[in-house]
Amino acid sequence: MQVFHSIKSLQVFLKSERLAGKSVGFVPTMGALHNGHLSLIEASKKQNELTVCSIFVNPTQFNNAQDLVVYPRTLEADCQMLDSAGCDAVFAPSVEEMYPQLPHLKFDFGDLERVMEGKFRPGHFNGVGIVVSKLFNIVQPDHAYFGQKDLQQCAVINRLVKDLSFSLTLNICPTQRETDGLAMSSRNRNLSPEQRNLAPAIYKSLQQASDLLRNKKSGEEAKTLVSEYLSKVEGIDLEYFEISDFETLQPINELLEGQTALCIAAFMGKTRLIDNVII
Repeated sequence: MQVFHSIKSLQVFLKSERLAGKSVGFVPTMGALHNGHLSLIEASKKQNELTVCSIFVNPTQFNNAQDLVVYPRTLEADCQMLDSAGCDAVFAPSVEEMYPQLPHLKFDFGDLERVMEGKFRPGHFNGVGIVVSKLFNIVQPDHAYFGQKDLQQCAVINRLVKDLSFSLTLNICPTQRETDGLAMSSRNRNLSPEQRNLAPAIYKSLQQASDLLRNKKSGEEAKTLVSEYLSKVEGIDLEYFEISDFETLQPINELLEGQTALCIAAFMGKTRLIDNVII
């Protein structure tokens, strides 16, 4: 596995690989890797002759300065994991390499960014749009892989790919979970042992809401259930729970079979966790 820190060196490598007829799969990450990320590497390896993973903690998508400061950075360990997983190349640029000057471009994803994450993290998806566009232009992959856990981000990137005619196939892979149901996340390592034991309640609340909706109960009843259930778990502070159309992510109040997303965000201390299930 080769590790690149500059755009030019990565592109020289990729050009030679493409001349050899190899297809390129791309997994963008912010590092602090876990088995969820490795499942994306595995998916890429099944479809492509070459797999590239980027590791870059993107400052433009953080609207909370403290969150950026405490976000885990474990490049050496990440590279060891990727090497063992059979990744072919890692792109780990500095902030200065990715942003020699601050970008002036502004993305507006319309209604997609006015709910949930966009509502509570203003400017977040503009930062996502900028960095993903830059990475797609740098790597020029045939396939790109993202996890369903970041469902709204996936919808935003899908809009980006379609509106800007990126010549790639977007692959959304299932959320990977711990044995107790907690969605795998880089932020999980910031949880104390006590918080880690309580965190699966977030997924359990989604399961209970899903069961309620399948039994023809209303969205308001599901929201009340989630709020009351998590209020009884000390240390979990619910930020939002939304029942949304899977494609548009706009709020709905009843089950649309095969097209309903239950999305949640909650704080455990200073650590913010998100999750979702699709019905």
